[in-house]
Amino acid sequence: MDEKMPPLRLVGPEDASAADEKDARSVGDHLENAELLVEILPYIQRWRGKVVVIKFGGNAMTDPSLAERFAEDVVLMHQVGMLPLVVHGGGPQIGELMTRLGKEPEFRDGLRVTDAETLDIARMVLVGKVNREIVSSINVHGPLAVGVSGEDGGLITAAPRNPDLGFVGDVTSIDPTLLEKLFAEGLIPVMSTIGADASGQAYNINADTVAGAVAQSMKAEKVVYLTDVEGLYGDLDDPSSLIRQISADELNTKIETDQITDGMIPKIEACVHAVKNGVTSAHLIDGRIPHVALLEIFTDAGIGTMITD
Repeated sequence: MDEKMPPLRLVGPEDASAADEKDARSVGDHLENAELLVEILPYIQRWRGKVVVIKFGGNAMTDPSLAERFAEDVVLMHQVGMLPLVVHGGGPQIGELMTRLGKEPEFRDGLRVTDAETLDIARMVLVGKVNREIVSSINVHGPLAVGVSGEDGGLITAAPRNPDLGFVGDVTSIDPTLLEKLFAEGLIPVMSTIGADASGQAYNINADTVAGAVAQSMKAEKVVYLTDVEGLYGDLDDPSSLIRQISADELNTKIETDQITDGMIPKIEACVHAVKNGVTSAHLIDGRIPHVALLEIFTDAGIGTMITD
């Protein structure tokens, strides 16, 4: 049997007008995209071959949509020749599991008090769950990401920070050999922040601190912290007081005069230490904004707060 032809339809002036409008809109969109690509070309050239350490945490990590956008950002950075290195936290996830297990989280100066049981929980969550989820989200786009712990290959050597905090560690040293080998193989390291001392004792280390120390060790061009605020404020109660740029010395003064408190202290101390030891700049940016890492790196939009020496 012959196939039936669809009924013929006459095209009137209104159809032609709509088609023309659609074509014009399509051309306009393509031109806008082309102009955007041309605009970011200097940034691609500038950042090619440069290490950028990104501390991934907060809502950017716990919101599935934002986490997916972040993975896309990291893959794009890699594809244009940058060397992104992801350092992640997992405080909310650790706290959630502790609560389910009947343990009450305790913090001092923004750091989690960590007994032996809490350390086991932290290792399970950071290494076994959160790290795998980030690696998987990146590898949706290709076999690019490799998860590592600070215990792997002697990456992080740690020492106890304060007996009152239990198994909370400070970074004694970073051995970048493993990270350098991963970069040489064209891979993206995704790093959880459990370190160990010379005897093999593990310590939970603040991810903000590790990001700054790794940036220094890898001679990174910049270290970027995704936070749950726009950046650093002169007055916490005044959203218009966002500080766009500040020096490390000015930040030290703010810490000494108690203008920076609680969970922001480890971030700021890490930023100051990094820029005082060879990292060109540190950035506090709002991880609640989709693709905010790309906005920071590929535009002059002035996202968040930039810290320099």
